[in-house]
Amino acid sequence: MLYLLLNVMRDWLARNGMISGIGVLDQIQFRALAAAGLSFLFVILLGRRTIRWLVRLKIGDSGLSDAAALQAHTASKANTPTMGGLLISGAIAASTLLLADLTQFYVQLSLIVLVWLSVLGGMDDWLKLTAKARGAQSRQGLYAWEKLVFQLGLGALVGYFAYNHGITDSVHSLAHVVNLPFQKTYKGPVSGVAENLIYLDKTSFIILATLIMAGMSNAVNISDGMDGLAAGISGAVLIGLFVLALVAGSQPFAQYLLVPYIPFADELAVVAGATAGACLGFLWWNCSPAQVFMGDTGALALGGMIGYIAIIIRQEFVMLVMSGIFLLEIGSVALQVGYFKATGGKRIFKVAPFHHHLHLSGWTEQQVVARFWILSILLVVIALATVKLR
Repeated sequence: MLYLLLNVMRDWLARNGMISGIGVLDQIQFRALAAAGLSFLFVILLGRRTIRWLVRLKIGDSGLSDAAALQAHTASKANTPTMGGLLISGAIAASTLLLADLTQFYVQLSLIVLVWLSVLGGMDDWLKLTAKARGAQSRQGLYAWEKLVFQLGLGALVGYFAYNHGITDSVHSLAHVVNLPFQKTYKGPVSGVAENLIYLDKTSFIILATLIMAGMSNAVNISDGMDGLAAGISGAVLIGLFVLALVAGSQPFAQYLLVPYIPFADELAVVAGATAGACLGFLWWNCSPAQVFMGDTGALALGGMIGYIAIIIRQEFVMLVMSGIFLLEIGSVALQVGYFKATGGKRIFKVAPFHHHLHLSGWTEQQVVARFWILSILLVVIALATVKLR
């Protein structure tokens, strides 16, 4: 809204010699960094008040686990407030509304993704946390298939509208290209688009978008099992996407690095910055011992935002490299469940997801979280380096 207000009042401000003071808002890099700082401050300043409010509502974690081996561990966290994702989503929305160009389609769609998944996660959290009060036969959250239907539905809608928005007068649009690792999208800064690129048709684009968004939303949710784990990894990945969004929306930078140029995608750097800032701010309250948990309210939204930004800037494969820990986590669950069913009760890991296996193998919770943070930062660095290796 600040940026829109600047555009509305630009002529008046220029006539009165006031444009130089706030003209910095025209710089996308400044607004993206400011969004990160503002989102961080929102979470820090509203955190304690929000935690007290959640405690008064008795919105706390039950401390229960499906795995007997983890029950002693989770019992120690009983009654810690959850649904802290309200802080994350609120900060992202506020910072984006203030500093992003709200006339841009990609920004509008990002807000729809944020609200959709935050509400979905909030419904799941609320059903879980009020089950006891509603009676023994009450539902323990949304059923898995219900959440998946809404995640897949959102992914399909995002894919459909993003594909249509990327249609240009040319036969093919870089907004629809498959951006493979080490592939040159441009021959060079002057010679234009490279040949032999793979372009997705509408159906393929929608399928890819659906899988990426639903997969990342669930991957972050599964990883949210230790103090600071999901928020810290998400923050690292989003910083990487912040850089890539700035590159994708700048034709000189995109051509120099030989990656797809997506007009106006740099506005998503404001969204990525706001999301990264919210994650870092949430770590202030979520680091061990956690004062609040994000719950599905935050985890589903964070994963969806990561997937959405990667789809729009055509960096799905690079994002998957950055998100290696998230893939390890969701992969461990898939392997455990599949192997358990195939062998009639045998297990690959002591318990899934993998962070709990490491904990039961002798690592402290702080060791697991810190080492996964380190690995995630290294993966982000490696992923960004591959952008130049083309």
